[in-house]
Amino acid sequence: MTHQQLLHKINYPHELRKLSRQELYTLAQELRSFILSNVSKTGGHLASNLGCVELTIALHYVYNTPEDALVWDVGHQSYPHKILTGRREKMDSLRQMGGLSGFPKRGESEYDTFDVGHSSTSISAALGMAVANQLRGRDNKVVAIIGDGSMTAGLAFEGLNNAGWLESDMLVILNDNEMSISESVGAISSYLSQILASRFYNKVKGTANKALSVMPGMQKLAHKVEEHMKGMVMPSTMFEELGFNYIGPIDGHDLEQLIDTLSELKNLSGPQFLHVVTKKGQGYKLAENDPIGYHGVNKFNPNEGMISSGKSSALSYMHVFGKFLCDIAKIDDEFIAITPAMREGSGMVEFAKLYPEKFFDVGIAEQHAITFAGGAATKGIKPIVAIYSTFLQRGYDQLIHDVALQEVSVLFAIDRAGVVGADGPTHIGAFDLSFLRCIPNLIIMTPSDENECYQMLYTGFRINNQSCAVRYPRGAGIGRELDAEFKMIPVGKGRVVREGNKIAILAFGSMLQAAREAAEEINATVCDMRFVKPLDRDLLLQIGKTHEFIVTIEENVIAGGAGSACAEALQDFNIQRPILHLGIPDQFIEHGDPKQLLSLIGLDKNGIIRSIRHKNWI
Repeated sequence: MTHQQLLHKINYPHELRKLSRQELYTLAQELRSFILSNVSKTGGHLASNLGCVELTIALHYVYNTPEDALVWDVGHQSYPHKILTGRREKMDSLRQMGGLSGFPKRGESEYDTFDVGHSSTSISAALGMAVANQLRGRDNKVVAIIGDGSMTAGLAFEGLNNAGWLESDMLVILNDNEMSISESVGAISSYLSQILASRFYNKVKGTANKALSVMPGMQKLAHKVEEHMKGMVMPSTMFEELGFNYIGPIDGHDLEQLIDTLSELKNLSGPQFLHVVTKKGQGYKLAENDPIGYHGVNKFNPNEGMISSGKSSALSYMHVFGKFLCDIAKIDDEFIAITPAMREGSGMVEFAKLYPEKFFDVGIAEQHAITFAGGAATKGIKPIVAIYSTFLQRGYDQLIHDVALQEVSVLFAIDRAGVVGADGPTHIGAFDLSFLRCIPNLIIMTPSDENECYQMLYTGFRINNQSCAVRYPRGAGIGRELDAEFKMIPVGKGRVVREGNKIAILAFGSMLQAAREAAEEINATVCDMRFVKPLDRDLLLQIGKTHEFIVTIEENVIAGGAGSACAEALQDFNIQRPILHLGIPDQFIEHGDPKQLLSLIGLDKNGIIRSIRHKNWI
């Protein structure tokens, strides 16, 4: 590790701009060392941030931030940006409760121009800023920085298409960190990129186009010649057709070239597109060799690298899902498994290796994933879509129109439901029960432990002519062993897990354990409701007739959630009982330890008891 002698003198970009170019190389080394040291203590996104050091330095060196806006996509590459914009001393609080967010956040710094966490938003947001600048007569620059993974989403191309059509002054930087720097990123490519970026070239190009405009045939011929000449050495054609001036690819770790190119682009008008090639994990060999493994990390010793802590006594829910896939493949051939770029995060690595013909990673394209599943289902193939709750929001129209309305059978394995912890409000799975419950032809299941999850996935897989959603939380379960064989769970049936008196707690999914702990202290009845849709109306009728007070609890927003469904059903029965709805309150939940967050919003044993006492029911 190097001493951060230079880095500790840089608190804001205006101080960075006073450095010589040679000093910038030293700064890059120190910044990379600081990121590695810090993230190893806090956890977070590592490989992508190590790869973005030089690009970040060059951007803040060339552009007059914050007046000029840098719009980061997703935010997995924003740590160098945070460090150089007044937050270096707070980086030890990264992703901790009350500390810095792991993503750009407007309320955190004026240098963070747009709140992000989901992919592919940067181009559209940057275009909006560019248009606003134009309307207000401002000449501030706007730069969108997007990764190659985010370019797989339709939203990115919608933004590109509109930006090219409007001819707005903005720069899109494609940070391509999946491909290695090939021979094309050498002396010839560097020379061509400088030529293409120069004001002289673009002035000549513009003058020539104007002169040839009176001769449409000649103009078309000249354009074709230019297009084919550029296409021989660089992948420009697609972006040029969208209305962008394409430059690149250039070496994203060459500060001199980055600064020279950005300096030229800064003075050009119209939409510009810069293709930059970087290496994930740059400067840390372990991350360079395993960029996926070092994408998101927990605390670790940088000298040793990440070492497995050994097998946990409790399976994580994503591993339960992975085992379900492998086990179902042994007995059924008529299905496919789909993920929008979350093979590792959804526990599908082993399945993908064993059954590659059944595994489909569609990239960051949630809308496509769902319609793709709907199409496959019309031909009798059972699609299983593994998707995070927060990302399912992006495919809501497709869920309604291309799955439910089609009356086809798709199984949705919804991971990261409820409070997720360090990733904060952009990743919390707070809304799925509410937005799923109103969709016809959809069964919704909420497992309370690992085995229930395993069997519910099987149940959903076996149901035909209707789609099913099984939603489960992040992390480990309670240590429940999985049954040796698959078993169907009766659809729409809950169960009483504890008999009490006066008060009944209706628990959905992950909230069952906290409900049982609270019930032991106050002698309440506890029901594992299991299904949000269809509800166990018989069980609800029984509880309504035999108990004075009813509590519903779910790891979902209260508005429109499972508790609301229970209240609606009781009203149908003309049963009037005081009802207390517990769930995620009407606010965005910030990042922090999941147990602390659940306690903070009253979804633990003490919180349940406190809320009931507040009602004077005990």
